[in-house]
Amino acid sequence: APEQAARMKKLQEQEKRQKVEFRKRMEQEVSQFIQATGEPRRRFQPMNKIERSILHDVAEVAGLTSFSFGDDEDSRYVMVFKKEFAPSDEELDAYRRGEEWDPARAEERRRLRELAAQQEEAELERGPTPPGPPNDYKDKYRHLIGSDAAKAAARTMEANKAYGCVPVANKRDTRSIEEAMNEIRAKKRLRQAEDE
Repeated sequence: APEQAARMKKLQEQEKRQKVEFRKRMEQEVSQFIQATGEPRRRFQPMNKIERSILHDVAEVAGLTSFSFGDDEDSRYVMVFKKEFAPSDEELDAYRRGEEWDPARAEERRRLRELAAQQEEAELERGPTPPGPPNDYKDKYRHLIGSDAAKAAARTMEANKAYGCVPVANKRDTRSIEEAMNEIRAKKRLRQAEDE
C-alpha cells in the first residue's frame, strides 16, 4: 500500500508538471498569435478536454475569444479569435458543421434570406388566397376528355330546377299527406278499441 501511494503521488506530480508545461506552451503560442498582425484567427490541433479547458482559460486571460469545434472527443479542437475579428453566428455554425468559412458564400445566403423574407412580406400584404383546388379539373382530366369536350360540356350543362322534387306521376302512393295521416290515426283508434 505505501508503494502504491508513492506511485500515485508521483503520477499526480507528473500530471501536474505536464499541465504547467502545456499551459506555458499555450501562453507562448497565444502571445505569438496576438503579435501576428495578419492572422485574425488560429486553429489549434485536436486535444483532450483538460488541454482544451487550459487553452480556453489562457485565451480568456489574454482577452481573446475561443470556441471548441468537432464531433467526437478525439477530434475536438479549439479556435482562438482576436476581439476585433470576433466570429458571427453564421461563421460559428459553419465551423460547427465542419465547413470552412466563406464570407462570399455567407453574403450570398444572407441576400437570399432577405429576398425570401421580402417575398413572404409581399405575400402577406396581398392577403389570403381564396380556398380552392390546387389545379383545374379540366387540366387534370385533359388527357381523357380533351380540351374541347370540357368546354362543350360546360356550355351545355344546365341546372335541374326541379332538384329534390318528385312528380306525382312517379309516386307510388298518390294520397296527400293529410289523407295518409288520417288513415294512420284511424288504424290506431281501431287497434286501441280492439285491445279494450
